[in-house]
Formats: sequence, structure tokens, C-alpha cells
Amino acid sequence: MAETAHFGSRPVPLAAKQALVDDVFHSVARRYDLMNDLMSFGLHRAWKDALVTAINPPKELPFSALDIAGGTGDIAFRLIEAGGAETRVTVCDINPDMLAVGRERAMLHSGHSMVTFTDANAEALPFADRSFDAATIAFGIRNVPRIERALTEAYRVLKIGGRFACLEFSSVDVPALDRLYDFYSFNVIPALGRVVAGDAESYRYLVESIRRFPKPQAFAAMLRTAGFDRVSYQALSAGIVTLHSGWRL
Repeated sequence: MAETAHFGSRPVPLAAKQALVDDVFHSVARRYDLMNDLMSFGLHRAWKDALVTAINPPKELPFSALDIAGGTGDIAFRLIEAGGAETRVTVCDINPDMLAVGRERAMLHSGHSMVTFTDANAEALPFADRSFDAATIAFGIRNVPRIERALTEAYRVLKIGGRFACLEFSSVDVPALDRLYDFYSFNVIPALGRVVAGDAESYRYLVESIRRFPKPQAFAAMLRTAGFDRVSYQALSAGIVTLHSGWRL
């Protein structure tokens, strides 16, 4: 029997999920960062800053980071600004439309020569073992068909002493706020997607995919299974987002 996965709330053949996800990001790529601002009321900027603070690139030493599923360059540019002159970031993404946006943004950024964009699948990274000092992924891991493989690959390409940091939406556990959050997610966000990006269904999928993602404790266990040590997680904004962390030691 063929393996299955979930595309939002809908079960689909595992082999078909990647193409469905690709269609979503093909549709939303040009409005992706704008929609992040609108959907989160700008809070995604603070969440990403928290991720970069956790990575803490050094000011005076060579430092190489891999940003997985980071096509538009949002995390990469923050890492470059936080680091020193010898900081380098490789962005990898499986979606060419997201990468195209990132490359265009890079040409307008003063640190564009310090960022490299690569078409790559998170489940099979085209990099040598122990290549990077840090690996990050922001709001992308839930779209990977085989999350376990992506975590194993992130671990593989990290140097000894390297840190993995992941931002992902979670579940609000504050009474009353959780119901308000659900109403906003399933009613306002798809409508906003229709108006701004011309695509309500892609944003309906993105909301549904959040509800399917493992709870923080379960995802932390997945990180440990992949080999990470000193695994931890921190709830941000009442649990709307969780910052996960693990080390290769």
C-alpha cells in the first residue's frame, strides 16, 4: 500500500505532496513576504529576529550558515546583518519561484555577495557532511513531505558544535485566545490571501498545515531521533510560534 501524507487536512499519496506544495508556493511567491507582514501584523519580523539571535553569528570569525526553505532570503539577510564580514549564508529552496524572489531582493541588498541561492530539496541536501556552522529553517519544515529526512539532513551537514534553529507555527494554549486564533486563521487569512495574493486556497492549505504539524514536545523528540543534543523549544507570542533548537555535539 502506498504511503500517504497530509496536504493540509486532506490525505494524499506521499509521492504527490511535494508537487502540491510546489503549486502553493508558485502561486504565492510574489506576495509571500507581504502576506507574512499582513497575517502576523508584522510579528514575523520579531520571531525571525529571535531565531537570528539564537544563532548569534560571530562578528570577527568565519561563519557559514545554511537557510533551508528560505527562498526569499528573509532569514539570510538578517544573518548577514547580524554577523561579521566573514559571515556567509547559503539559501536552499526547492521552489524556483521563491528563489527568484530571493535573488531579486539580493541584488538590492548591500550584502548580496555574501548570500548564495541554491535549488535544493531539504530531504536530500547537495552539501558535504559537516559543511555549516548553523542551519535554520523558518516556517518551512511543515511543508516537507518527509520531515524526519529533512532533520537528518540538517544534522548531517552541520559541523560538530553547530546549531540547528527552526521557527514553526504552533498551537495557542491560552483560553479564549485559542478560539479567536482559530477564527482568524480559518476565516480572515484565506480571505486576505484572496484579496492580496489572488489565492484563498493556498492560504487555507497553509493554515491547515499548521494544525497538522506535531506539537512542540513531539517535534523535540523528532530532533533527538535525528541525532541532535541539547534540544529545546521556546513558545513565542502565546504559543502562536515556537522556536526549536538543537546542537550537533
